[in-house]
Amino acid sequence: MTLEEFKKKAKKIPDAPGVYFFLAKNKELLYIGKATSLKSRVRSYFAPDLGTTRGPLLVSMLAKATSIDWRQTDSVLEALILEANLIRTHKPKHNTDLKDDKSFNYVVITKENFPRILLVRGKELEALRGSKETSFVSLHTFGPFPHGLQLKEALRIIRKIFPYRDTCTPCAEQRANIPTKKVIHSSPNEGQSFDEGLTFVKCKPCFNRALGLCPGVCSGEISKAEYAKIIRRIVLLFQGKKKELIKSLERDMRQAAKDERFEEAAALRKQVLALGHIQDVSLIKDEYRNPNMFSGQKQRIEAYDVAHLGGSAAVGVCTVVEGGEAQKQEYRKFNIKEAGAGDDPGALREILSRRLGHAEWPLPRLIVVDGGTVQMNVAKAVLAEFGMAIPVVGVVKDAKHRPRELRGLRQLTADPGQTLAKDILLANAEAHRFAIGFHRKKIRTRSLGKS
Repeated sequence: MTLEEFKKKAKKIPDAPGVYFFLAKNKELLYIGKATSLKSRVRSYFAPDLGTTRGPLLVSMLAKATSIDWRQTDSVLEALILEANLIRTHKPKHNTDLKDDKSFNYVVITKENFPRILLVRGKELEALRGSKETSFVSLHTFGPFPHGLQLKEALRIIRKIFPYRDTCTPCAEQRANIPTKKVIHSSPNEGQSFDEGLTFVKCKPCFNRALGLCPGVCSGEISKAEYAKIIRRIVLLFQGKKKELIKSLERDMRQAAKDERFEEAAALRKQVLALGHIQDVSLIKDEYRNPNMFSGQKQRIEAYDVAHLGGSAAVGVCTVVEGGEAQKQEYRKFNIKEAGAGDDPGALREILSRRLGHAEWPLPRLIVVDGGTVQMNVAKAVLAEFGMAIPVVGVVKDAKHRPRELRGLRQLTADPGQTLAKDILLANAEAHRFAIGFHRKKIRTRSLGKS
């Protein structure tokens, strides 16, 4: 494919995550790759220094290619999974030539009462399969995944949505290995399981249980049947069946609500929201090292601020900046309903939780909060609850409420020309102005109501 032929095709390639394919004359699949931006990634193959940066094998592949195709996905995480599934199905020559099978990575779900989910390298998988270790029998194996570090990060994202077991010992196995004690209780306490109705062993929770990343396999808080549901959901995700998975979760959520199991229904709703807006910034760290991350593209930045008078008439707002311009039609107002008087961190938590509950609103690439470490930690905690990993920047003010420092910006980009910093400050200033205006209007309304 010539550069001119590519340029004609490139106009149709979306600036979105997905998987791309290079094809030969006979439609033979030469190479499969994944991308954060299909347009940018495919364009990089036509750079003059390709031989130096990517090697001769890719140059020879490109010489054989006569066409490009692609499949867009909703997130980079889904592109990562789709790439692995397609490589496994089609085994393109240039994918396997570029990397030895033993260097690929795999996700293994073990065949046990409480299956483990493990990341295994190809050579380790081969050795385990050939060994006499009967404890390692796979229920499912997904891969090959070419990018080991990204796969590890992908599993972290998935585990925040669907907590699972990796290395901990199930409660039943702990009971089998520890002498039981006779007790007189009518029912077990939390973390305790009965043996023959009269004895119990207090099961030890693992470290990941404390972090919410294990559903309680080790502490006896989840049954085999309930854990099997989690495994089925993860399997559907790795099979690339996200739509089917979401429908299943929504069905379970409606049933839980009907049965008045409201806590379970709320947890399922969070999983549906997280899958609808998978946040995988951690999978595209290279993009954040790019000085031009925000330039030339309309990247959505959302800023949040809270306003009140001595704790009364508290309100919160969200403002939006894209491409250096305030998008006033997308500003949002929030009356604070739950946070106590003067509890600014609590108010921020409330408005962020309510905002993230709107799956129909587009998500930002960056969140700006008015304040420092406390406010940033609140925002990160709320995002974690929703299984999202959007970067957070805090605008620290001086005694006269003038911006003094941007915290969290260095981790994103060196920001030549201060383009990103200017957009952040614009979003923050707009949030402060909008919050004050909304607060004053609320005070006036209240005053008129009393007069």
